[in-house]
Amino acid sequence: MSEASSLQEKQARTVLCARQLTKKVRSGAHELTVLDALELRITAGERLAILGRSGSGKSTLLSLLAGLDTPTSGTLSLFGDAMSDSDEDGRARLRAGRVGFVFQNFQLLPTLTALENVTLPLELTHARSKSATAREWLERVGLGARLDHLPRQLSGGEQQRVAIARAFVTSPELVFADEPTGNLDHRTGHDITELLFTLNREKGTTLVLVTHDVALARQCERQLELVDGQLHPLVEEE
Repeated sequence: MSEASSLQEKQARTVLCARQLTKKVRSGAHELTVLDALELRITAGERLAILGRSGSGKSTLLSLLAGLDTPTSGTLSLFGDAMSDSDEDGRARLRAGRVGFVFQNFQLLPTLTALENVTLPLELTHARSKSATAREWLERVGLGARLDHLPRQLSGGEQQRVAIARAFVTSPELVFADEPTGNLDHRTGHDITELLFTLNREKGTTLVLVTHDVALARQCERQLELVDGQLHPLVEEE
């Protein structure tokens, strides 16, 4: 098989597939349908943006796709394995080393240094030289001089850089980013976006970006909008 054919085959490989994905929640005496028989297929190396208004269910969808929550009905497979058939520990094993996360609120452990936060995902893998690898990634995101700083000693932009280093440190196949610039000022958000997409291109990582920012979403190859519990191609405004 030629190198070009091998690349095409890799890119065509399904990384994540959701079928009839439904999520219902109780609200007082009523049942609210957040996601309604949603369909989604994501291929290797793809950059996908999911948009939606506040309260549309974007974060709920991301939690389901990542196996952090379970659907009311429907099926979900990750890397060809059915997450619907796995318990919480099984889903965690499936993600370990293969899935990275970047959150709006950074989600760094406050009592750990930047280096320790980035090393943490490597503890779930068989990687060697864990501390050295984490150090290299912090240097890669421009924080080589901040290794021993706690999150509270870092600016918002620096904390998000730590979070990005943590997401990529295991060389994951898939990265989920939930409003990664939501708590940052415009300039810092732009810098973080550039870093995220640069690493995505360099590593060939599949990226699923949840955002309300249309301009940010346009930097992805595909944009879908979550409306009434289902995904639709984003429509250009007149």
